[in-house]
Amino acid sequence: MLFLKKCRILIILILVFLPCTLLAGNPSVLRISAVPDENPTMLLRKYQPLVEYLERTLNMEVKFFPVLDYAATVEAMAAGKLDMAWYGGFTTVQAMKRAGSIPIVQRAVDTKFHSKFIASVKSGIKGLDDLKGHTFVFGSVSSTSGHLMPRHYLLRHGIDPENDFRRISFSGAHDATVKWVESGKVDAGTLNEAVWKRLVNEGAVDTTKVKVIWTTPPYYDYNWAVSKNISQALREKIRDAFLVLDYDKPEHRKIMDLQRAKSYIATNPGNYKGIEQAAKSAGLLR
Repeated sequence: MLFLKKCRILIILILVFLPCTLLAGNPSVLRISAVPDENPTMLLRKYQPLVEYLERTLNMEVKFFPVLDYAATVEAMAAGKLDMAWYGGFTTVQAMKRAGSIPIVQRAVDTKFHSKFIASVKSGIKGLDDLKGHTFVFGSVSSTSGHLMPRHYLLRHGIDPENDFRRISFSGAHDATVKWVESGKVDAGTLNEAVWKRLVNEGAVDTTKVKVIWTTPPYYDYNWAVSKNISQALREKIRDAFLVLDYDKPEHRKIMDLQRAKSYIATNPGNYKGIEQAAKSAGLLR
């Protein structure tokens, strides 16, 4: 834990003391990051082909800066040390309020995203009504699909996590949540549906030990958001670079498979009003 804390501090310091390269809304280097919703090795593998594509398409240098928690991406954007970030819905709302960032593009699937509630087969849990009295794990505190929206729907279902669960934990990442439930460390948990599907397809989860017990209604989630300091012209170039990605082209498919995308569409701040209201209702946003 101490090592991870030191790494987090080091990464934040690197971001904070990077020279500010912004000139008239056009940085010489496009500095990007992403919420760490999966393990660091997966994130680096996932984003490198995208970085290379953006460099070719935008004709500028692009650097990816990994971070160890969700809040670091919001704080770095607010400090003017990031130009673009991959946010979940909740961090989008936080970044819009804290940094004035602007969501510009998202995967088509993110307009109707879901969270999966999973439980250990041994726990005997069959649905939300059976969760009371059990141990439960969320993902990151700032995760939309791993905390905010699951909490929102639990509360609507009449379940107060702090009072109705025997113990609440936060795993920090979706894939970690699955492992916690699979190993019996906790009885149940919740995570991003896309990560769940990937783990099942890759055989990385034992479905004889873990099962899905409930799926949330759809909501808006992940997107790429840019700094308010980015010029309108560059903002449009970045957006268009995503919109022209074509899954039928082999050179694009590798990038899109890693991003778990079949297509990208434009988005805007108004799409996240529902997330903002859910966060306020759950007591997670003022």
